[in-house]
Order: sequence, then C-alpha cells, then structure tokens
Amino acid sequence: MSKIDLESAAREVVRLLDGVTDDRLGDPTPCAGTPVAGLLDHIMGLSLAFTWAARKTTPSEAGSGQGAAGAAQLDPEWRTLLPKRLDELVESWRDPKAWEGMTEAGGVTMPAAQIAVVALDELVLHGWDLARATGQPFTCSPADTAAVLEFTTAAAAPEQAAGREGLFGPVVEVPEDAPPFDRALGLAGRDPGWTPKSA
Repeated sequence: MSKIDLESAAREVVRLLDGVTDDRLGDPTPCAGTPVAGLLDHIMGLSLAFTWAARKTTPSEAGSGQGAAGAAQLDPEWRTLLPKRLDELVESWRDPKAWEGMTEAGGVTMPAAQIAVVALDELVLHGWDLARATGQPFTCSPADTAAVLEFTTAAAAPEQAAGREGLFGPVVEVPEDAPPFDRALGLAGRDPGWTPKSA
C-alpha cells in the first residue's frame, strides 16, 4: 500500500475554519443530529486520536483524556487549537515508523497503514460535512478522492455491514456516472446534494 499524505485534506479543513462564524455553530450538518459545533469537536478529537495512533501512544500516555464528542464539549480555543492539532497529525504520519506494525484508534486495532487511510477518510468526509453545513465550497485532491472512494467502496460491501455500523449511514444511491467524489459520498451514506435546508 502506498503511503498517503494527509496535508492536502488537513489544509482544506483549516481553510474552512475562517468561514465558520459563531452564529453557525448551532447549524445542522450532514451528520444527522450533529450541529457544526459538535462536528468541530469531533474533528478536534479525531485529530488527536490519529496522531496518537501514528505515534503508537495511548491517550493516558499522551496526558489527555478523550470523552464523547459533542457541541457542549467544544473547546473555546478551537480556532487556534484545531489547526495546530491538524499540523501535528500531518507530521506524525510522515514519520516512517508510523506506518509500521499495528496501532489503535477509537478502540479499533488494525495495521497502521490501514489506520492512516481511515484518518484520511475522516478528514475528507468531515471536511465536506463542514463545508456543506457552512455554505462553503470544498476541494479534494484526485489522489485523496481515489483513496476515499476505494475505502468507502470496500466499506459498502455486504459482508462489511456489521463493520460499517456507527461509521457510516446507509448507502445513498448516486448515478453510476457521477463524479468519483460524489460516488464516495454516497457510499459513505451522504447525499451529495445535501444542504442545510434539506436537514
């Protein structure tokens, strides 16, 4: 498996933060029941979790607990903390040792190279969620799109039904000739045409 680089996806999330005004924090997102603030808190948490995964470090060893994500838990300093966490995430996966052996994120243990793909998938999909919720355009590189499409295609296989529980919603049908990114969204349980008005 070729090593991926998380910089493009992380940079896109950071770019979106300037368009997240305080009055949008309670707005709906494509993640049912999760407002913008809750989505931001989730991204804050996953940036830590996948950094720890790259470093093969447990939350307790890192000196920080990680509770359930939610709007009420969003750190007031998220505008400065999240870009720093995303920078650390990108750099942590550039260490060749990050790709070796097994590691754990979110209670799931698997080969480190697979965890890196999950990290990319999370950044890209939740970046799109944030963009849609706040009325901003979203860009995903062709390489990242291909990786996410491969991941979501595998996750949509019938034999993966149990594993996708809690990770993705039901597959949303999109035309077979839809752009690759739209197909990835549908396979991840997202409607490519979602807008806040359709929530």
